Amino acid sequence: MTLTRKNLKGSMVALATPFRQGKIDERGLKRLIDFHLENETDVIVPCGTTGEAATMSHEEHKGVMSFVVDYVKGRVPVICGAGSNSTEEAVSLIAHAKKAGADGVLVVTPYYNKPTQEGLFRHYEFLAKKVDIPIIVYNVPGRTGVSIAPETVERLSKIPNIIGIKEASGSLDQASRILSLCDLAVISGEDSLTLPLLSVGAKGVISVVANVAPKKEHEMVQAYLAGDVEKAKKLHFELFDLAKILFVETNPIPVKTALALMGLASGELRLPLCEMKSENRKELMRVLKQCRLIKNA
Repeated sequence: MTLTRKNLKGSMVALATPFRQGKIDERGLKRLIDFHLENETDVIVPCGTTGEAATMSHEEHKGVMSFVVDYVKGRVPVICGAGSNSTEEAVSLIAHAKKAGADGVLVVTPYYNKPTQEGLFRHYEFLAKKVDIPIIVYNVPGRTGVSIAPETVERLSKIPNIIGIKEASGSLDQASRILSLCDLAVISGEDSLTLPLLSVGAKGVISVVANVAPKKEHEMVQAYLAGDVEKAKKLHFELFDLAKILFVETNPIPVKTALALMGLASGELRLPLCEMKSENRKELMRVLKQCRLIKNA
């Protein structure tokens, strides 16, 4: 599928990367992808924050991108996380995603450098001109230390292959301003705010919750887009506790713990991330049981 501003929509999973004994667990990755294909996830997004791209070598990062694209085989679109705080490194990752056959790339704002708005604009402009692939800007200031201004997003919207923005600022005002200024597809990056963002014009979510409840997340987004607001609201409240507990500690610690409890993947993390606190793990188990994602002991 050729991704565009009009068809970038739905429930898109921010795919966790299973590790086993410090290595990429390809069998576990296949199991997760199969789980999403069976449960109607609309788009698969590997190598993002939830995928722990920050602790992958470039070789591993490129390998996971290729593996996911090859295994999915066009059954749903694949958007690969391909950002870096180095513009040249981002070019290399994006070029690999295109060569691998990805349908698009998710490119986080450069972290740690804290570029100005002009620097942010030039970063994305350079990437878009260098590699002809649909690009989704990823704004997550809580992780990167910088937020892209709506006015900068408006400038970027004039570049044809920049098709959307994943908004994880936590600000409904920010998303509303972007939607009022330009025609980019706005995608929620905050699970608990997905329904409110849909209500002002967002088209979907790149979701952590979808890792463990993909069908229900898909149904919530589709219900809203189809005009069934009451059904969407009901599903939002059913997913709300899950959305909160999966961020009780740094993502992806809780979601990988949940996947392990559900028997879907190893819960192994890479330092500097480590296992959940025992009290948070108990609360996670309670919510998973409440949502019928694991059985009562």
